[in-house]
Amino acid sequence: MIYVDTSAFLAVVHASDDQHERAFETWQTLIENNEILMCNNYVLVESIALIQHRVGMDALAILHNEIIPYMEVEWLDESLHNTIVDLALTTNRRQLSLVDLSSFDTMRRHKINTAFTFDNHFREQGFEVIP
Repeated sequence: MIYVDTSAFLAVVHASDDQHERAFETWQTLIENNEILMCNNYVLVESIALIQHRVGMDALAILHNEIIPYMEVEWLDESLHNTIVDLALTTNRRQLSLVDLSSFDTMRRHKINTAFTFDNHFREQGFEVIP
């Protein structure tokens, strides 16, 4: 199982992104290899907002219609939300967003070791990173 982060979604749909080629090739390989891909709803909300704002509605349609259908999405409830907010307060690191912390929590609970991301925070947390 591979966890997919916002930075990967953005790079896959944004042709002008510096990482677009690597991201698109990685995405194609993951799909061709029938990898199980996961993210949580916090990553989806962040990705949708970011892509809509930075890239536009056509890219958002690609994300929604051609990428998200391949994803297993964990929908975080109130209890998990409160756990993650508590973690943010305990961690006390402004540079680790609530979305990042939710991703790390999802990965640990599902025993996912690898993330498709361009965010170095995943590596700092001990996860393998692709590409």
